[in-house]
Amino acid sequence: MSIEGITEQDIADFLANTPGFFERHAELLASVQLSHPHGQRAVSLQERQAEMLRDKIKGLEQKIMEMIRNGQENVSIADRLHRWTLALMRTQDPAQVPVVLLERLRHEFMIPLAGLRLWGVDAAHAQSEFAQPVSQDVKSFAKSLNQPYCGVNSGFEAARWLSDEQSHGATSLALIPLSHGKPAQAFGLLVLGSPDPTRYTAEMGTEFLARIGELASAGLVRLLPPDALRDGGGAD
Repeated sequence: MSIEGITEQDIADFLANTPGFFERHAELLASVQLSHPHGQRAVSLQERQAEMLRDKIKGLEQKIMEMIRNGQENVSIADRLHRWTLALMRTQDPAQVPVVLLERLRHEFMIPLAGLRLWGVDAAHAQSEFAQPVSQDVKSFAKSLNQPYCGVNSGFEAARWLSDEQSHGATSLALIPLSHGKPAQAFGLLVLGSPDPTRYTAEMGTEFLARIGELASAGLVRLLPPDALRDGGGAD
C-alpha cells in the first residue's frame, strides 16, 4: 500500500527509528485497533499485546512441562539401570549371572524377549544353556559390531536363542555385542526382541543399549577362563 508516495515500509521504518513518537502521541496507543487472531473482531493494541504475551507464556509452559517429563523419564531410566546393575553385582554365583541379567532386564525395562550366548567360557560352564554352540557367522558378526544393531528380524540365528514360541513373535531385534579387553574381544551376544516392529529400528539411538552391553559384559566376564582375561584375548 502507498499513500502519496509513502509506503507501509516507510511508516514502519519511521516508527522504528523514532522511539519518542508514541510518547508525544500517547492517545494513539489507546485508539489503535488490530484484528483478533482467533476471530473477526477488532481489539485494542494493549489487548493484542496481552494476547501475544499469553500465547508466549503458554508456549513456554508447554516447553517446561516437556522438559519436566523428559527429566522424570531420565530419572526413571537411571533408577531402573541402577537396580539392574546392583542385581548383577550382588549375584555371587557366576553361573547365575546370565539368569539374573535376563530376568531383571525383562522386568526393569519391560523387554518381552531376551536371550544371550557366550563362547570361550570356562569349562565349568560349558554345558550351560548360555554356552551352547553358535555358528562362526554369529561370532564374526559380534566381532564386527562397534555398536548395537537394531532392526527387523530377518531370520537372525540369535532370534532362535529365545524360546521357540518367543522367537516366532520377535519382529524387531536389538543385538548387543559383549566384549572385554583392549582392544575389545567379543565373547558373546545379547539379543533383545519385541513383537512390535517399531520397538527396535535402524534409526533409533543406541547409546543406552551400548551402556547395557558394557555393564552386561562386566558382569559376564567372570564366566571366562582366567587365561582369557589375563591374555586379553577371546575364543573365536
